[in-house]
Amino acid sequence: MTANCFRAFLAACLMLVAGLATAGGPAWGQTPAPAQDPPAIRVDSDAGSDDAIASRLSRIFAQLDSLSAVQVQVAEGVVTLDGVVADRSDLDRAEAIAGRVEGVVAVRNEIEASVQLGERVSPFLQQLTALWQSTLDSGPLLLLSLLIVAACVGLGWWAASFNRFWRGLTSNPFVGDLLAQLVRALSLIVGIVLALNLLGATALMGTVLGGAGVLGIAVGFALRDTLENYISSIMLSLRQPFRANDHVVIDGQEGKVVRLTSRATVLMTLDGNHLRIPNMMVFRAVILNYTRNPQRRMEFELGVDAEDDPEAAIKVGVSTLAALDFILADPEPSGVIVTVGDSNIVLKFMGWIDQADADFLKARSAAIRATKMAIEAAGFTLPEPIYRLRIDHMPDLLRPGAPAPSRAEALPARRRTGAPADSRLAPAPSVRPDDHIDRTIEAERRASGEENLLSPKRPIE
Repeated sequence: MTANCFRAFLAACLMLVAGLATAGGPAWGQTPAPAQDPPAIRVDSDAGSDDAIASRLSRIFAQLDSLSAVQVQVAEGVVTLDGVVADRSDLDRAEAIAGRVEGVVAVRNEIEASVQLGERVSPFLQQLTALWQSTLDSGPLLLLSLLIVAACVGLGWWAASFNRFWRGLTSNPFVGDLLAQLVRALSLIVGIVLALNLLGATALMGTVLGGAGVLGIAVGFALRDTLENYISSIMLSLRQPFRANDHVVIDGQEGKVVRLTSRATVLMTLDGNHLRIPNMMVFRAVILNYTRNPQRRMEFELGVDAEDDPEAAIKVGVSTLAALDFILADPEPSGVIVTVGDSNIVLKFMGWIDQADADFLKARSAAIRATKMAIEAAGFTLPEPIYRLRIDHMPDLLRPGAPAPSRAEALPARRRTGAPADSRLAPAPSVRPDDHIDRTIEAERRASGEENLLSPKRPIE
């Protein structure tokens, strides 16, 4: 009894599992069936009829200009395609269409691509004719789009022509011109965007913008040095390290600044030659500006005899420098001992001048002259080269038994103390600054008429 009940319960469980498998899908552990293909093209008559398949394919190909010459034959569900088409892509297209018809077992593609010039050119001419006809049909709309672009560009150029307004927005004329150019570019972009929206070619607009971005990256790499030089010009015009007529040394090149252009910095060397340095190099170079601080220190060296008192010579030289009109009292002149040699002591004298009142080279030359004469007038000896000769055999020079001359008698007497009969110094030459280069720069600037991006209104950094 118990065994019969267990058998009945087991049979009921198996029947329940089989029912769920049938109603709910594939059985547990089985692989689900693959997804079905898109619905097949149905024929007008019976699905397995060869004539119906051939008739259906012939009517479909007749509606397509590129496949109208294709011939269809069907036998036992095998479709044979024959004929000539203009393009090789039409071969795969015809085969794909035939394979979708219900009842087709296989497709045999015997279509050939035409090599005749007329048949290959004819589709292209038809497309060109259709495009021309479409252009004529949309002529008024295209003309209106061109008018919109022209109006936007004209408005942008008109607005950018007010140079005084754009330069008035900033103290830098270069930045003002850059704003005007930006207005012109924005007006062109706005006109193109409005025209493409009117034509309904927003997708084309995205393609054009993407291509322009790629082209911009390529042009940026190709013109990297030019763009870097242009950006350097902007930075130099905004953060000016010098002014016009400043005496500077840029990357080892010395001269006075004539102007700063959008491409280069123009210097006039101290011998009157023009020197153009690309702004890219100027922006990265170490710049020495002699004009920024009008006070400039000059220094020179003089030597005295090794037996002289160097401190006394320094006092004489410093007092001489202090008595010169072009030497500033604050900071006061000074002197130091540089080195002690075999026959001399090298002294360095330093003094400050105001470059607005005295030329540096002239002042230094006059200071050297006055200090040298004052040291000599005070009894100090400027050293001369001393050569010692050694003679090993000299029997005829000394008598037998005669004492040899002492070193003091052998050497010539040197003046150590006392002043010469006339210790008055000759008047110092003029140290007035030479403004020839400045006058030449000003004349060249007026004659050229080229714009200078250096503004005296901006601070020097």
